[in-house]
Amino acid sequence: MSRVSKPYEIVEKALELSRADGCVVIADEESSANLRWAGNALTTNGVTRGRTLTVIATVDGAQGTASGVVSRSAVTAADLEPLVREAEAAARAAGPAEDAQPLVTGVPSSPDFTDAPAETTSAVFDAFAPALGEAFARARAGGRELYGFANHELTSSYLGTSTGLRLRHDQPNGTLELNAKSPDRARSAWAGRSTRDFKDVDPAALDAELSVRLGWAERRIEMPAGRYETLLPPTAVADLMIYQLWSSTARDAVEGRTVFSKPGGGTRLGETLSPLPLNLRSDPNEPGLESAPFVLAHSSGDDSSVFDNGLPIPPVDWVRDGKLAHLITTRHTAGLTHLPVAPGAGNLVLDGGGERSLDEMVAGTERGLLLTCLWYIREVDPATLLLTGLTRDGVYLVEHGEVVGEVNNFRFNESPVDLLSRATEAGRTEKTLPREWSDWFTRAAMPALRVPDFNMSSVSKGV
Repeated sequence: MSRVSKPYEIVEKALELSRADGCVVIADEESSANLRWAGNALTTNGVTRGRTLTVIATVDGAQGTASGVVSRSAVTAADLEPLVREAEAAARAAGPAEDAQPLVTGVPSSPDFTDAPAETTSAVFDAFAPALGEAFARARAGGRELYGFANHELTSSYLGTSTGLRLRHDQPNGTLELNAKSPDRARSAWAGRSTRDFKDVDPAALDAELSVRLGWAERRIEMPAGRYETLLPPTAVADLMIYQLWSSTARDAVEGRTVFSKPGGGTRLGETLSPLPLNLRSDPNEPGLESAPFVLAHSSGDDSSVFDNGLPIPPVDWVRDGKLAHLITTRHTAGLTHLPVAPGAGNLVLDGGGERSLDEMVAGTERGLLLTCLWYIREVDPATLLLTGLTRDGVYLVEHGEVVGEVNNFRFNESPVDLLSRATEAGRTEKTLPREWSDWFTRAAMPALRVPDFNMSSVSKGV
């Protein structure tokens, strides 16, 4: 982009071009590297790079402040002024923004704001790829086939505002999904990992785990729908807790539309959700799960506001000692609901104080089901947060502390809030990959949960 090729220069130039009363510019520099494999052999790999520029113009009027938001990819120098003018025109054409607030001020600038963006390359797989090749050889020798993919993304976000903010955050995001299948494809097992740099991912350990699960599946047991004592592994717990977090906006609760609304008015803040001492929290500085320490909002909604861009994100306990402690608020919805400002963060941790691993929880189970993961999760009733979905890639029967075979898949109907109230044990918290939501949310740490009466509402055929 000639004289404005660096991200911070793009931000500065867009702000300089702005004629609006207020302006926010976000430049996202994105790079990714990936590997894919099938049948114990690599199939594709690639590296991509891209840039997205978001301009948010605010215009003051007699009735209030309006905002206009325009985002474009592959922006060139010649595109800058038209993009800024388009955002301004959108603001002038819009009515007053309900979430209008003064743009954030007073946040110290990032010392690396003018540095070049961070980039990922195929070198992120330098240690992982040879280890994966060794896992292929072991799988081939063991009569199983490995399928899957590894993806690593690195996004450098540069945020500048007309009120003087100059902030930058680099976000690495790595995911690994590995499937092992029997040669006849009749048996399948899955494992996934979230990682910042692939240095903490061990393909050999994952392959060994999948080998055990394929062995369990050699015995097939048909079971009817019903309520079963069930062990939910961390990945399944993460998918449920993430959906619960997404559903915990304060405004919707105050207006009586969610499971966190109190009958007769108000919210359930302070109520006990679980007899276990569970803490559900977000913290941008959580080791290994670090996320943006300030708001990066490309659009407005009940859980985010473009006017809050740059607002610091503190640690927040959503559930503390089993009690509902906070609901998601922007500055606008905090004012509407008279609750503290509590912006959502890019990670989620559930800790119940447990120390047992999933294997140890299995060993302590007289009879129950062990799940691998959930998928196709959909909301049925927002008032109770009733969700439905399917089990996938392995449901196993546990008897007298041992897995005795694989059972059929099920459709389930459960509310994560209700599950917390009925859970009788939380295991050791560990980093996990939420399988259903991995395209949107990957930074999670969860324990396994024991639920004595998980509702398997029907048998799922052919999944």
